[in-house]
Amino acid sequence: MELDETDKKLLLFLQDDCKQTTKELSGKLGLSVTAIYERVKKLENAGVISKYVALLDKSKVKKNFIVLCHVKLSQHKKEFVLQFEKEVMDLQEVTECFHVSGDYDYILKIGVKDIEDYRNFMLTKLTTLQHIASTHSSFMISEVKNTTAIIL
Repeated sequence: MELDETDKKLLLFLQDDCKQTTKELSGKLGLSVTAIYERVKKLENAGVISKYVALLDKSKVKKNFIVLCHVKLSQHKKEFVLQFEKEVMDLQEVTECFHVSGDYDYILKIGVKDIEDYRNFMLTKLTTLQHIASTHSSFMISEVKNTTAIIL
């Protein structure tokens, strides 16, 4: 799907606050409410907008101890990779998982309450997954930038 400048502006506004009404968006973009509604529907139907979510304040839900955990698998067999990916999907503490190149195979972003909570997660969940050869954890000191917006 080819996005025009109006679509790009609309998407920026929606990424900033998706609870804006079509009336508010129409005022910002100089289009009718109907035109805004139709553009949003077109973007949703094309899969450009995949879902709407609420972003939580990690400190208020006591999940602000953020860990980046590098995981190395014991072997790179297809079944090991697929099994690890399936199992990691069930770990609620893992908010993001990336299959990467380099010294490690995966990077997991993990949100827990504190270091004790992370230790418990490692002992009872992550290290029970099969085919993990090693892990390396880094702990967030401060959050410099965190955005979900994609600038077009």
